[in-house]
This record gives sequence, structure tokens and C-alpha cells, in this order.
Amino acid sequence: MTTKTGDTTKQLTWLAGALKAPRILESATRLADQARDAGWTFEDYLAAVLEREVSARNASGADMRIRAAGFGARKTLDDFDFDAQPAIRQQVAALGGGGFLTEARNVVLLGPPGTGKTHLAIGLGIKAAHYGHRVLFATATDWVTRLTDAHHAGKLPAELTRLRRYGLIIVDEVGYLPFEQDAANLFFQLVSSRYEHASLILTSNLPFSGWGGVFGDQVVAAAMIDRIVHHADVLTLKGASYRLRNRGIDSLPSIRTTTDNNQG
Repeated sequence: MTTKTGDTTKQLTWLAGALKAPRILESATRLADQARDAGWTFEDYLAAVLEREVSARNASGADMRIRAAGFGARKTLDDFDFDAQPAIRQQVAALGGGGFLTEARNVVLLGPPGTGKTHLAIGLGIKAAHYGHRVLFATATDWVTRLTDAHHAGKLPAELTRLRRYGLIIVDEVGYLPFEQDAANLFFQLVSSRYEHASLILTSNLPFSGWGGVFGDQVVAAAMIDRIVHHADVLTLKGASYRLRNRGIDSLPSIRTTTDNNQG
């Protein structure tokens, strides 16, 4: 009996290695006694073993996709303080289901600095990774730098094609720094290449009416917004920066005030 059991274990070890699924052996061994005691059918036992292998692979793959996404920090939707943003709770919960990704819809998060836009963008990105989508995260400035480098190398079309393979691209901090005309055109090409093909998440401290100043061209900004918003969920966050809570500072200078003072 011992010899037979040993032979079976060796065979399972070899088969698990051939399938590149070493966890199957552990699951099969751990579940064997449970299956016998509970009177499982062969089909029930096989399904249980395979289910654990699939779950483990999914978890491992999601972790790899999250590490490859370039998030500065891991922020989940569960950690978000919805008491500070109750108006968007249901919208975010719906987006967390991942349906917007299969429909190639976009998400735009607008609101003052410090209200949680980046947190939500990363949280949705992590959800996307768990759903099996490849994700890339960077600030708008970093995206422009990446596209500019590809353009100068004569590889912009190839880069845009490669980026289309990602189910989700996150563009953080649109509006914090203005773009030169060439940079704005490159960013427009990124948006256009993903239109009705794959999803974008964008965060901005500016309303859409202020994007013309960011991109230096009202026509380019209007065309870009048209493509972004055509199939999009737009969420507006409100309130003071959570970073300033309990620091005796009620608010930050408004964008309009800062712009007006610079122009003066």
C-alpha cells in the first residue's frame, strides 16, 4: 500500500511539473482526506483541486499586473473614505464591478487637490488587474514624455499600437502643468488611439472648461474631450483636501485665483 501511494505521489509530482502547476500537488494532497471523508465524487474532487489552482494563478497574475502597472502606492477602493465623498459612493461601487472595461468606457475624476482622485484611480486600476486586465499608470506629464520619446525615435505608431493592448491606462494630474502644442497633439493621439477600443481613467483638478488652457488649443481640447466623454462616467469630487485636515487650513488657493494673479 505504501509503495502504491508513493508511486502515485511521484506520478502526481511529474504531472504537476509537466503542466507547470506545482500547486495542484499540494491541493490534491490536502483535499484527498476531505474528499474521502465527505464522500465526494471523482468529479467533485477534480473540480475542487482545479478551482484552487485557478484561484492561485489568478491571484499570482493579478499581483504581477499590479506590480507592472507603475502605481506609486497600492490604494484600494475598500480603503477610500466615502464618508468624505458620499455623493459618488454608488458610482464607484458600480465601476468597481469592471463593466466599464469590457465596454471600453472611460472614467474621469474631477475635483480639487487632495479629495481622493488618485486614490480612486489606483483603486479602480487594482480592480482591473484582478479582473485580468493589463494596466499602466502615470501622470499626464510622464505620458507626454513617453510619447515624445517614441515620436523622436520614429516609433510613435508602434508605441500607440502597443499601448492599445492594455485594457486600462490611467492618466493622473491632467491640468497641473500646461502642455506645449506638440505635446498636446501627442496626447490627443493617445486618446484617439483608444477611443472605443480600450479604457482610460483621467484625473484632473480642472473642469473641462479649463482644459483649453492646459493643452494650449481650444480646438484640440474640445476634440479630445469629445472622444473622452462620449463613452465615459464623469465623477466630481468636492470638499477640502484631506491632507489639510486638522492642520488649521480650511482650503487651498483656487485655480481661477492663481491664474488671475499670475496674469496680473
